[in-house]
Amino acid sequence: MSEETLNGAAAPAEAATGPSFTVEKIYAKDVSFEVPGGPGVFNEQAQPELQMNLSQSVQQVNEGLYEVVLGITLTCNADDKPLYLAEVKQAGVFSMTGFEPAQLDAMLGIHCPNVLYPYSRALISSLIQSGGFPPFFLQPINFEALYSESLRQRAAKESENTTPGLDGVETAGNA
Repeated sequence: MSEETLNGAAAPAEAATGPSFTVEKIYAKDVSFEVPGGPGVFNEQAQPELQMNLSQSVQQVNEGLYEVVLGITLTCNADDKPLYLAEVKQAGVFSMTGFEPAQLDAMLGIHCPNVLYPYSRALISSLIQSGGFPPFFLQPINFEALYSESLRQRAAKESENTTPGLDGVETAGNA
């Protein structure tokens, strides 16, 4: 036998070369929890209202190495009084090579946030419960739909900026 495989695995020389994705590091970049009206807020009987803001930033660290930061801010109010504010910026360093620009953009906008979200979710839940409030579990987020919407918004903004016939024309009056 000249070629031999162990357990059905291909020999290393036959390994396919293509796009590569690796999670290098996941860490909490910034964490904040505030109870501005404590301890009086624990006696509130009103129905709490929650507001969540989501943000994402991407920074290239080195060739093929990217830091993605998923920011989640959760504000809880009752009768327009703040009960608590939880803010988490969960970060990850990802190694990505061999992707076309559109694929890389999608990986940074969909796949990386999907990797980070469970860590953010657990950290926020822990902060809220440690802050003396009932457990709160963030619902799953469809990052693919959010990414598609951001692509649509980018395309709309580009088409606004390239309106034919208006390049270099100054507007007059109160426009």
